[in-house]
Amino acid sequence: MFSIRLKQLREEKGYSQAVLARKLGVGQSTVGMWENGKNKPQNAKLEMLAEIFGVGTDYLLGRTDDRNGTGQHLSP
Repeated sequence: MFSIRLKQLREEKGYSQAVLARKLGVGQSTVGMWENGKNKPQNAKLEMLAEIFGVGTDYLLGRTDDRNGTGQHLSP
């Protein structure tokens, strides 16, 4: 779920992987691996992503469908 949401949010903002990578201080290949589901960011980068996109970390991780992270969590 994270990889899908990350790509969706990135595209909504009109950012390339390279632009997002620069904002985060990581390589473009790192963003690519996140979007392909081959890796996940550490907590600090996850929080930066949430801030950049104006969403909650729970939304990014697929724990809720509420972009603000204030709604109910999805059932496991």
